[in-house]
Amino acid sequence: MQMPPFPPENGVEGDDEREEGEDVDGDEEEEDDEEEPRLKYQRMGGSIPSLLSGDSASCVAVAERMVALGTHDGTVHILDFLGNQVKEFAAHSAAVNDLSFDIEGEYIGSCSDDGSVVLNSLFTDEKLKFEYHRPMKAIALDPDYARKSSRRFVTGGLAGNLYFNTKNWLGYKDQVLHSGEGPIHAVKWRTSLIAWANDMGIKVYDAANDQRVTFIERPRGIPRPEILVPHLVWQDDILLVIGWGTYVKIAAIRTKTNKGANGTYKRVTSSNMNQVDIVASFQTSCYISGIAPFGDALVVLAYISGEDGEKEFSSTIPSRLQGNAQRPEVRIVSWSNDELATDALPVHGFEHYKAKDYSLAHAPFSGSSYAGGQWAAGDEPIYYIVSPKDVVIAKPRDAEDHIAWLLQHGCHEKALAAVEAGQGRSELLDEVGSRYLDYLIVERKYAEAASLCPKLLRGSASAWERWVFHFAHLRQLPVLVPYMPTENPRLRDTAYEVALVALATNPSFHKDLVLTVKSWPRVIYSALPVISAIEPQLNTSSMTDALKEALAELYVTNGQYERAFSLYADLMKPDIFDFIERHNLQESIREKVVQLMIVDCKQAVNLLIQNRDLITPSEVASQLLKTRNKCNSRYFLHLYLHSLFEVNPHAGKDFHDMQVELYVEYDPKMLLPFLRSSQHYKLEKAYDICARKNLLREQVFVLGRMGNSKQALAVIINELGDIEEAVEFVTMQHDDDLWEELIHQCLNKPEMVGVLLEHTVGNLDPLYIVNMVPNGLEIPRLRDRLVKIITDYRTETSLRHGCNDILKADCVNLLVKYYNEAKRAVCLSSEEDAARSKRDADRASQTVTPSVRNMDVKSKTRGGGRCCMCFDPFSIQNVSVVVFFCCHAYHTTCLMDSAETKTSSKKETGAASEGLYEYEEEDADDNGSEASDPQMRCILCTTAAS
Repeated sequence: MQMPPFPPENGVEGDDEREEGEDVDGDEEEEDDEEEPRLKYQRMGGSIPSLLSGDSASCVAVAERMVALGTHDGTVHILDFLGNQVKEFAAHSAAVNDLSFDIEGEYIGSCSDDGSVVLNSLFTDEKLKFEYHRPMKAIALDPDYARKSSRRFVTGGLAGNLYFNTKNWLGYKDQVLHSGEGPIHAVKWRTSLIAWANDMGIKVYDAANDQRVTFIERPRGIPRPEILVPHLVWQDDILLVIGWGTYVKIAAIRTKTNKGANGTYKRVTSSNMNQVDIVASFQTSCYISGIAPFGDALVVLAYISGEDGEKEFSSTIPSRLQGNAQRPEVRIVSWSNDELATDALPVHGFEHYKAKDYSLAHAPFSGSSYAGGQWAAGDEPIYYIVSPKDVVIAKPRDAEDHIAWLLQHGCHEKALAAVEAGQGRSELLDEVGSRYLDYLIVERKYAEAASLCPKLLRGSASAWERWVFHFAHLRQLPVLVPYMPTENPRLRDTAYEVALVALATNPSFHKDLVLTVKSWPRVIYSALPVISAIEPQLNTSSMTDALKEALAELYVTNGQYERAFSLYADLMKPDIFDFIERHNLQESIREKVVQLMIVDCKQAVNLLIQNRDLITPSEVASQLLKTRNKCNSRYFLHLYLHSLFEVNPHAGKDFHDMQVELYVEYDPKMLLPFLRSSQHYKLEKAYDICARKNLLREQVFVLGRMGNSKQALAVIINELGDIEEAVEFVTMQHDDDLWEELIHQCLNKPEMVGVLLEHTVGNLDPLYIVNMVPNGLEIPRLRDRLVKIITDYRTETSLRHGCNDILKADCVNLLVKYYNEAKRAVCLSSEEDAARSKRDADRASQTVTPSVRNMDVKSKTRGGGRCCMCFDPFSIQNVSVVVFFCCHAYHTTCLMDSAETKTSSKKETGAASEGLYEYEEEDADDNGSEASDPQMRCILCTTAAS
């Protein structure tokens, strides 16, 4: 894959494309474009551009806290991870060939073509230089160099000797570990194991046990090591990665018993290491300029030669003069040679470089945090790719890089899922969400975009408003309305109003408008703008029932209850009666009678009757009769008039003629009670209707009211055949001639004669009927009926005698009681005595409640203490007092003055200013002395009687 040019000091991701000149199948290239790269790249900035502007990099080494860069002029530069120079050592007079840190990163060792090896302390002025007089190509410090006093290191070069330098009490001493197999091209030290490469192959030495561990033969058919040097990397304490030419080998140093499951290896002591296994070996399609571990895979710095690849490695032409090389590539391959990712690096001057001009180093890492293809934060490996004029940093792509790649390739849904899974910064959700929504809008997936807004926009009111107006601009706002928040966050009123107007202007979303208006709180928007947008649609083809309902809800929100009621009535909403009651809209029902009846006729009738002072029966009837074709208006009118008649029989008197027809049509059973109760219908019309419908009893009643009793009686006898009803009818008429008519009409019907005999007792003399019966007429059950007549007559006679006896006894008892009461004195008490007596009586009535059965009727035997004429108390005047049996009392003078008599003689009936007076009427026969005197009468009683 080809990478775009690096912008200065900025990280740029790989393009995942190959060079146009490569012969790659189009389908494979398209497939590669869909594969996400594993690494991201950044050209190291800081001091690097200035350092390499006049010099060229030759090698690199990485410690935990810094980077060392060797150049062709023999200088060692110590840099931080941003490329800023920290220190500089002018260590050599020729090109630096190799660099090595100890594990603590306190010392740096370098070797050069000038034949010297220099060791510098990074934190002190300590510096050691060793001369070997032949170009030195490789150096490796003891990992514990800073901690051990032995200060060991190994180095080698063109002389072919591998020197093991150790400090003892006599000073520094070189020991030749190996020689005679050509120049030493590379050396690496891990724990106590030292691995080096010469012309014959790779050897491993155990410094702790002072013994050689293994030998790995050089791959066959590869270029000379001077042209294509071997590369050694310790992946961990027992795995050695070898990259030489086009071959890769991974050697595992172990004992016979330390092999674990799944190809893993346990750490063992050095004394037990006596066996090496090649656990992986494969050949690549490129030349290896560097190699490093990458979790459970490998990073290979691949050199792609020009068209004459074999001539290139055998030519003696200087590398700078040949310009047919291709861009170097960073490839990630598995141990089974599966290529996982490939990125082409656009380094400066790549056309003129050879394979040995590149080098690859990686920062130390444990690798324990690598799981599932991802690295733990802060534990990712960092790779440094060095060319003569460039230093490129490669890092594993993190979650944010993964998300950015998904967005770049249109995988917005996967990017969103990654952000929601907690990958990357939380702030990425806004960016991913915005780009995802933009993508869906471009693809015209408006509904999907709207459904994602709550998740992507969350609580940002400004973001919500921005997208609301964007959807409105696209005329797609109705699909967003169901997802708009009404709180947390609450948007501006304008946003909600625009949304409601958008729903109102699109007939397809009128039902959604109703749901929205009902569900949204009324305080978040103003109803007036929405009402203004809907009202012009009234009485047009775009006005739907749903839009009417929404407008009614908006009227309610705006306090326009009368207008809302009008729309609810047209829509015939079931809860309209509660709405009327809740908002006191009884005056508004005048024009909506029919609609209310259709919704619920029972509630409508009750409402109309309760408010008959606001809407008269004639108005109700008029509206119902006008809509005869739209609904069953006559039935509604019947219900209304019937209920109105029950409440007030005279309220709907103008419609009683029509009501007769309605009863006949809908409720014939109630016609007769109506005919009996009403006085406002036309008898002739009512009779015609009843006759037309053959309603016999109703005909009888109407005929009776019309005075045509004989015809009514004929209907009862001839049509109904109910003699009992006939008798009852005749009895109610109190007409002797009608009895004669009844008898004459029954004489030809023996059965009716018998029934007539049974029911005339008490109304007519049975003998009269018997005498009128023609001789020879056979009457069924005549004997039994005669016996019954006689028995009933005797019973009636006995009851009459008993009643007379009871009446006489009651009269005697009442006379006796009246006489006894008349003999009693009448007490005239003062006002104080009357009040005291009243309190005593009230107290007695509260404590003792006599039973109704034992309670006797008592007459009033206590008179008032005042004159019934002048109303003065008797005690203040020394005048005689007249008291009547009715307990009314008068001053004698007052009574005499008011009495209108023919004579002027007055007789005093008694005198006493205070005390007890009685007036006893003497019989006319007692000496006749007072028979001629005028009789005194109670003024009040006499006046009331008259």
